Amino acid sequence: MKSYAICTLGCKVNTYEAQSVNQQLKLKGYIEKDFKESCDIYIIFTCAVTNTAASKSRQKIHQAIRQNKEALICVVGCYVQIDIENLQKDEHIDILVGSKHKDKLVEYIERYQDQQLNKVEELKDMPFENLIVNNFEHQTRAYLKIQDGCNQFCSYCIIPYARGHERSMKPQDVVKEAKQLCNHHHEIVLTGIHTGRYGREYGVSLAKIIKMILAECPQLQRIRISSIEITEIDDELIELIKDDQRVAAHLHIPLQSGDDATLKRMNRPYTCDEFFQRISYIRQQIPFISISTDLIVGFVQESEEEFANTYAFLKKCAFSFIHVFPFASKKGTKAYTMSDHIDNATKKKRSNQCLSLSKDLSYIFASKFINQKVDVLVEGFDGSYSYGYTSEYIYVYLEGKFAPNTMVKAIMTHLDKERIYAKAVD
Repeated sequence: MKSYAICTLGCKVNTYEAQSVNQQLKLKGYIEKDFKESCDIYIIFTCAVTNTAASKSRQKIHQAIRQNKEALICVVGCYVQIDIENLQKDEHIDILVGSKHKDKLVEYIERYQDQQLNKVEELKDMPFENLIVNNFEHQTRAYLKIQDGCNQFCSYCIIPYARGHERSMKPQDVVKEAKQLCNHHHEIVLTGIHTGRYGREYGVSLAKIIKMILAECPQLQRIRISSIEITEIDDELIELIKDDQRVAAHLHIPLQSGDDATLKRMNRPYTCDEFFQRISYIRQQIPFISISTDLIVGFVQESEEEFANTYAFLKKCAFSFIHVFPFASKKGTKAYTMSDHIDNATKKKRSNQCLSLSKDLSYIFASKFINQKVDVLVEGFDGSYSYGYTSEYIYVYLEGKFAPNTMVKAIMTHLDKERIYAKAVD
C-alpha cells in the first residue's frame, strides 16, 4: 500500500483541512509517514498570508522533491491560488489545488495519470466545502472549521483573493461534526477566516450555533472561538460567555494598530475609541476574561508618532498577550502599491518593543489568577509537571502527571517570568 506525508503551514483552517485529507487517506488504507521520510505521496497545505509563509511553502515543496523525485507531489491552498502561474511551471509538481475542490483531493490522488493536474479556478460563487473530521489524533483540542472566506479587503491582506468570499457550513452539519469530535476531545475550537460572521446566509449567529452545539453535546467541556473581529462581538455572544462556563473566557480580537490614521490606511472598520469602548464593556460584563490580539508593526507610512500611539494604546488595553507581525508587503494588495515603506531595521525594533510589552502584560494578567480555581486541559508531560491551557488560554504547568486530553481542576499557585504553576484539587 502507498505511503504519504502531509505538511501543514499557516492557520487552524489549514490544519483542519489537512486533517480531513489525512483521515480520508487512512480510511482508504494509505500509510502515514513523517514528512522528513521518503514517501510515495507528499501533500503540502500552503500559506500565503505573508512573504515568509509563501517562502516556507516553496521550501517544503522543494524538500519533498529532494526526498523522492518519483513521489506524487500535491500542492494545495492559498499559495497555489495566488501564484498558480509560477507553480505550474514546476514539472515535479503533479497536482495543484487552490482554495476550491479540496474536498476532491483524495479523488484526484487516486486517479492521477502522469500529467500535471491543475484544479485552480476563480472563486466567484464558491460554496462552502465540507471537509469532515471526526478526530485529531495528535492533539488534545479539536478544530472545527465553520466558516471560510473574507469580504473585508484590508489593504495589507491577500486572504480575500486566496480564499474567496464569506461562506458558512450549514448549521446541521456543524452540530453533526461537533457531536463526532466531542467523542474524542474535551475542547472544540471553532475556526474560520471570519469566524464571527458565521451563519449570516442561514440567519444563524455565532452565539446561536454555539448554543446548538452545547445543547447537542452535553459531554463537551469547553468550546473556544479561535479569533473574532471587534465588530462581530454582539451582546448575545457576550451574554453566552458570561453565563455558560463551557464557553472559553477568552477572545482573540485582532487590533492591528493602535493609531487611527494607520487603521484608516489599513482599511480596518473601527477606530481606537470604538475598539476600547467595546472591550471595556466586555470586561465590565466578564471581569476575568482574557482578551488577546494581533498587531502589525511598521505598516506603510507608520511614523514614530503613530507607533508611539499604538504602543500606548496596547498598554491601555491591557491585553493578555499580543501576536506581533512586522509588516510584509504582498503583491496583489492595495498596500503593495503605497509609497513610503518602513525599513526592516525599524520594523524589527518596533516588533521587539511590542513583544517585550506582551510578556509584561501576560505576567500581569496571569497574576490575577493566583489562588484562583481553574480548569486545565492537559496537553502533555514535562519532567515532574503536566502542562496545558485554562479557559482563559493561560499556559499552566500542573504539578504531577496527568494523561493528555484530561480536564483537571486546579488552583494557580505561583508564577515566575517563564512559567505559571498550578496544583490539582478535588
